[in-house]
Amino acid sequence: MAGTIKSRVRNSIAPKKTIQTPSSEEVLEMDAPASEFELYSQEVLNHLILDNLPPTPNNFSLYFDRLLEDKSENFKKEVISILELEDSNDNENTMELEKSIKKGFGHVKSILSSVATLYKNMSLMTKILEKRKAELHDKKDISEAKYILNLLEEDVNKLGNILKTQTVQIKTIYDETASVIRTVENETIFDNQYGIYNKRYLLSRIEREITQIEEFKHQSSLIFLELSKTLRKEIRNEKAIILMTKTLARLLLKTSRRSDIVAYYGNGMFAMLLVHTDIESAKKASERLCDLVTNSNFFLGDREIKLRIAIGVTNVTAIHSVEEIVVSAMTGIEEAYKDNKHDYSVSLRV
Repeated sequence: MAGTIKSRVRNSIAPKKTIQTPSSEEVLEMDAPASEFELYSQEVLNHLILDNLPPTPNNFSLYFDRLLEDKSENFKKEVISILELEDSNDNENTMELEKSIKKGFGHVKSILSSVATLYKNMSLMTKILEKRKAELHDKKDISEAKYILNLLEEDVNKLGNILKTQTVQIKTIYDETASVIRTVENETIFDNQYGIYNKRYLLSRIEREITQIEEFKHQSSLIFLELSKTLRKEIRNEKAIILMTKTLARLLLKTSRRSDIVAYYGNGMFAMLLVHTDIESAKKASERLCDLVTNSNFFLGDREIKLRIAIGVTNVTAIHSVEEIVVSAMTGIEEAYKDNKHDYSVSLRV
């Protein structure tokens, strides 16, 4: 019903437009000769109009990346070099901030650990002095030694009290800092282990994409993937599996577009949200990813290991919840293990 009302509003407004703007051909004629980059920008805008999408910066960026895949390698390199000069991604800045916060948190823990160790050593010194004092207690002609020991004991006690006070103060600061860090971590979008987005951010973006699809009727897809269970059973080396998983994360970033959301979901599973990408295009992306992974060498000692992955592909729809879409992609992974012809499986939510 809401969509119908919006449609009527648009139709009623459209006839009232009186401002005449030049067509793209007229603009190019006035500014000719146009560069290849300008022509491509106009092509992106034309596709947005044909798909009945508003030419917002976000939509333009998504189509800009998507259509770039079909261009020549030389043109891609030229465009990427231009984008790198002006790139100022807020999310990347947020990631760097989160890295700094977590690094500072590590320093705080190290300081407290050092203070605790120092306090233990001073406690041990006190016990040693008490033992020596007991050994000298019944001996004669050692009054001066006892006097010195008493003075030393007093000094150690004073130092111990100071250390106790300082430790309490540092612990209080530590607890406050830890509370702040926990609050920040609950709002983070970055997975510190793999250098990509985290589960919380992924789910929020899927939810946002569902809303966008309901409004503008475009198609998007979700890919879930993991290292092959068969491969993990063959390796049986936890450190090696962690290194392979990190390698997989780097490959995902390498093969993804700027508009794709690459995230770590947890339990060894990664996800890629492909915005404005239909199932057929998502399947092609899965095939390219499988080829990239299988052609990547991983060495464990003198042994060369071929990486293998399982991929589940599903569509993002406006009539299914985030949980249903995620489960659908996970189901695709399980189906991929049963398929001897492909490393991926499509699990549609229609």
